[in-house]
Amino acid sequence: MACFIVPAAEAAVTTIIQKAVKRSEANSDHESTDNKIRLSEKLKWLNGMLWGGSGLLAFEHLWHGEISPFFPFLTAANDPAETVKMLHEMATSGSAMAILVTAVWGVLAVAADKIIGSEKTEKSKAGAAA
Repeated sequence: MACFIVPAAEAAVTTIIQKAVKRSEANSDHESTDNKIRLSEKLKWLNGMLWGGSGLLAFEHLWHGEISPFFPFLTAANDPAETVKMLHEMATSGSAMAILVTAVWGVLAVAADKIIGSEKTEKSKAGAAA
């Protein structure tokens, strides 16, 4: 019904945060030397995952006639009983999807830093051995 709204709302918030972080990173004078990917780049990944998933879900709901081009846009909002079901779906399925996507992104971000760190360590060891 409207489960895509929760990840889309998270995507909107993280997009604003990403822009602020990117601006902050651009204003900082020192470069990161700790072998990690910038936070703004990681947030870009999260935003892509959230916006992409929300867009696909919105299209699926549109396809099944659960979204209309007229107010109130969500067909479940026309009937109070359906509205309760919609809000329950948003609270359960929508929140679960948003949490799962964010958790997968967190694992990806940590793994990427470890991979980048190990590659730079291997290169420095190879350079020292030569």
